[in-house]
Amino acid sequence: MDVDMTGWMALDSAMKAERAQKNVSRATLRRVGEFARPHRRKLTIFVILSTIAAVLTVATPVLAGRVVDAIVEGGSVGTVVTLTVVIAVLAVLDAVIGIASRKQSAQIGEGLILDLRQAVFKHVQQMPLAFFTRTRTGALVSRLNNDVIGAQQAFTWTLSAVVSNAISLVLTLVVMLRLSWQITALALILLPVFVIPARRFGKRIAGLEREAADHNSAMTTQMTERFSAPGATLVKLFGRPATEAKEFGDRATRVRDIGIKTAMAQWVFLSALSLVSALALALVYGLGGLLALRGGLDAGRVVTLALLLTRLYGPLTGLASARVDIMAAMVSFERVFEVLDVKPFITEKPDAVTVPDGPVSLEFDNVRFAYPSADKVSLASLEEVAVLDNRGGEEVLKGVSFRVEPGQVVALVGSSGAGKSTIAVLAPRLYDVDEGAVRLGGVDVRDLTFASLRETLGMVTQDGHLFHDTIRGNLLFARPDASEEELWDALRQAHLSDLIDALPDKLDTVIGERGYRLSGGERQRLTIARLLLARPRVVILDEATAHLDSTSEAAVQEVLASALSGRTALVIAHRLSTIRNADLILVMEDGRIEERGTHEALLARHGRYAELYETQFTPKQQADTPEVA
Repeated sequence: MDVDMTGWMALDSAMKAERAQKNVSRATLRRVGEFARPHRRKLTIFVILSTIAAVLTVATPVLAGRVVDAIVEGGSVGTVVTLTVVIAVLAVLDAVIGIASRKQSAQIGEGLILDLRQAVFKHVQQMPLAFFTRTRTGALVSRLNNDVIGAQQAFTWTLSAVVSNAISLVLTLVVMLRLSWQITALALILLPVFVIPARRFGKRIAGLEREAADHNSAMTTQMTERFSAPGATLVKLFGRPATEAKEFGDRATRVRDIGIKTAMAQWVFLSALSLVSALALALVYGLGGLLALRGGLDAGRVVTLALLLTRLYGPLTGLASARVDIMAAMVSFERVFEVLDVKPFITEKPDAVTVPDGPVSLEFDNVRFAYPSADKVSLASLEEVAVLDNRGGEEVLKGVSFRVEPGQVVALVGSSGAGKSTIAVLAPRLYDVDEGAVRLGGVDVRDLTFASLRETLGMVTQDGHLFHDTIRGNLLFARPDASEEELWDALRQAHLSDLIDALPDKLDTVIGERGYRLSGGERQRLTIARLLLARPRVVILDEATAHLDSTSEAAVQEVLASALSGRTALVIAHRLSTIRNADLILVMEDGRIEERGTHEALLARHGRYAELYETQFTPKQQADTPEVA
């Protein structure tokens, strides 16, 4: 191992020491062992190969010294040739073993990454909606990328380094002490020159890297928010391009300056170590040559000691920093385990049942609900705050009871914050009620399988979320086994078939992030087509036309009339005249149902519904606004 590699190891170790300033718990080590257990066969082979490679590292300098002795002492040509051939064979063997070891390392590391990522992704998929409403997406993605890779290094690099360095160090010291204890002592005295400066430079570089990481994170956030379609629109409407560009430029300039300082600090450190190494080598040759001239040491031994010296500092530095390397890797493991330890409070019962066949009713029975506080569903590190907000517990729903009969359309109206959307997220069990029950077909949703719940209940939200995928991909998300004919049939029902057919790539057209290549009405109709393809027996519309203009709303309402036909439907509406033909209208205020009845009956009562209706619409607007059939 050359001096540059030794220097990098020392510097990297010192930087890790700055980042990992905590002890590793036994529980973490046990869990690491559980993830490593499936790879134990490859780990064993990996350790054996690393051991052989360490032996070969020491054997080559010894043989090189014997070649020099044979030449100096006038040995036979056969001896020199034989030793040279052995050195060549060992070099080939070392290369082969290196390739085999690297393959084992790659298989272990990539296998571990696969296991960790699958475990985290599967676990996160099981988390309740409250987890995602609080967690920063970038922080969560970082756990799946940076921290998983950091944990992987514990097996691919640290384990190999500890094994090979320990064996190399022992063999090298034994051979060097046998050859010359004086030169060996000199080599060990110079070791602090490699380690101590590395701590100082490592601390400085780690601080620079932290600052650069903060600036890079801020630039990434700025780019992510400004480069999305909604963000770009907002910047063009209200932003200050010159100020934004200057802010970004200042951060980028600082990152550049830090990069220059970091590069120079690393170069100065490595140059100093190269100088020290050259001086140490000169001392070995000087002292060894003096001993050789006095007859106390052979010339071959001097060469062997010089070659072994270059292989001594690397293992010493590596073992000195092994604990720091392990701690740094364990920190990454702990950050991954931290996510895995957040328990989803919405789980499927072992004896869960399916929704009964046939028409399905939707019932809320004396439901009381309060959104959980952050400390119950999230992590401070994922929200990127120092302390989680423990506020919560204020009831949003206060004893809500109603029933939607099979095939019936029930509308839910009321002021903002009355609890309408909360009812919408309780039905598909995105949250669980605190008291009372939500039932589908007479069965509590907490007793149903998740698959049965998804098959039975479909929902269209007001934002109509779509993935950055093709039209086909967005539709098949609801029903992966749908045929081509079924896809087009759903598009025809959503009044989108002509539009899609006119596109060059038709169903394979990529619609962009959140579907922004489509108009608002087209996006919403595509989400309805996805709902129709899923064929749910119960439909919830959560203000599905709230953000549409009158023309788009009319088109979407016409499609919704078809979507609701023959299905049990709960319609949450902001524009009251769109639900005049509903079988039943529920008026919510402050988490309670204040009024219930048909459109005409509620108007005749001159209560809250009549007040809302008369406030919202003029007679002309009432006549022009489309209705849910």
